[in-house]
Amino acid sequence: MAYATVVGATGYSGQETLDRILAHPELELHAVGSDSLAGRSAAELDPRLNRNGGKRVPHFVTNEAALASGADVVFVCLDHERASLLEPPSRGIVIDLSGAHRLQDPAGYERWYGFEHPKPGELDRWEYALPELFPPQGRLISNPGCYATAALLALHPLRDAIEPGGVVIDAKSGMTGAGRTLKASSHAGFVLENVSPYKVGRHQHAPEIEQQLGFPVCFVPHLLPVRRGLIATCYVQPKTELRPLLEEAYADSPLVDVLPEGIDPELSRVHGTDTAEIAVYDDLSTGRAVVICAIDNLGKGAAGQAIQNANLAFGWSETAGLRHAGVFV
Repeated sequence: MAYATVVGATGYSGQETLDRILAHPELELHAVGSDSLAGRSAAELDPRLNRNGGKRVPHFVTNEAALASGADVVFVCLDHERASLLEPPSRGIVIDLSGAHRLQDPAGYERWYGFEHPKPGELDRWEYALPELFPPQGRLISNPGCYATAALLALHPLRDAIEPGGVVIDAKSGMTGAGRTLKASSHAGFVLENVSPYKVGRHQHAPEIEQQLGFPVCFVPHLLPVRRGLIATCYVQPKTELRPLLEEAYADSPLVDVLPEGIDPELSRVHGTDTAEIAVYDDLSTGRAVVICAIDNLGKGAAGQAIQNANLAFGWSETAGLRHAGVFV
């Protein structure tokens, strides 16, 4: 049994991480951080935390106190700039769900995130860990972004089998991908019955994808009028047949499914899960190929992946505490 702490537990990714910890056979909740709710009962966040299968949910403490609580694993669920300021504890595993430690080049933070990284010399201490492609090896783990997760699952096994120029990623996410902070674009009046692109040509996941693939991509995100779920449609020029490469890459994966021909990825099947669906198609008109990946942005794109990284770091079953299937309808 290992003790786990969540820093920034009241955001979407923090709540999802907390929920998975409470269902995890190897994790015991040690501290729950929230500056706005410090000193108050966890049930004030969600009354369902009063009935969680017997696991104790402690009162909230400040995020600083949670970080320093001495847990075996700390999940950091803060905004990018605030997470970049944190001094990780000297012991235990730290998994950062923000973008504060994803980029290797410190200059990328000012260009893509809008702030100067306060600790540029420490970025190389953090490892970027997407379990199926780059499993964690060390103590300080940077969890990938949701869009980057879907794009890299679709493209990374194919990087030597496609032309590196002209890759286009058209991605769409539910509104929880933007976090809980209120903004004009998250109002129901804007989101409902609407689909809109945003941060075109300047989204912070573009350099993250480029960093891992080794070549730039054209990445355009869109906001869907749904709570959760993400689908990335990738257009590539193949050098060879792509399906065998994807099937080989994920043959032993318990969470990533390469769908048979004739079955399309659907948000409804990955909704609320920590799994991914991938499909590959030939475009008969252009000779290009289309690779599509569907995930839940809060599951495989955030909290589920963080727990998966923790499982691998501790040597537990990779899928412990994770959600494998949605609701059949």
